[in-house]
Amino acid sequence: MRASLIGAAAWLAFAAPSHAQQPPASLLPPGDGRDVVAVACTQCHGPGPFVQLREGADAWRLQVYDMILRGAQVQPDDLDKVVGYLSASFGPGVNVPPPLHQVTLPDGKGKDLVEAQCTVCHGLDRIAMARRAPGEWTQIIHRMIFLGASVSGDDAKTITAYLDDKFGTK
Repeated sequence: MRASLIGAAAWLAFAAPSHAQQPPASLLPPGDGRDVVAVACTQCHGPGPFVQLREGADAWRLQVYDMILRGAQVQPDDLDKVVGYLSASFGPGVNVPPPLHQVTLPDGKGKDLVEAQCTVCHGLDRIAMARRAPGEWTQIIHRMIFLGASVSGDDAKTITAYLDDKFGTK
């Protein structure tokens, strides 16, 4: 089975569409499910969309179901293995890779909360590069809480106000 997955990964590296970026499995952390992730997830995109996320098992399961609906070739027998690998390798608290650009957030009420809460799951570069219309940061913070961020109601309001002020569109 492993040899066939490695063979499939090698074949995909040459036969996949030119817009796809195929990382060899060795670039992903070791673990049960790495070969399936290397093949299934990188047929359409590079590892960037998932190596920067830090989601729990339930959130990864939703992501994997969404990708299957979009065409990811994950077999039913491999679903739990893929979710287990992603949550163990890219779950909350797992070190986030260093950002491409060092980010220093602007001062303001809520900066400390953003640095403490948001970096549990991803780098600050994701925030600094985003510009959101009024109301979008609220939706994003609610989604992050749904996905497992442990942010209280008052802290969510403070974080949202900070993000609206510093990274919102006017």
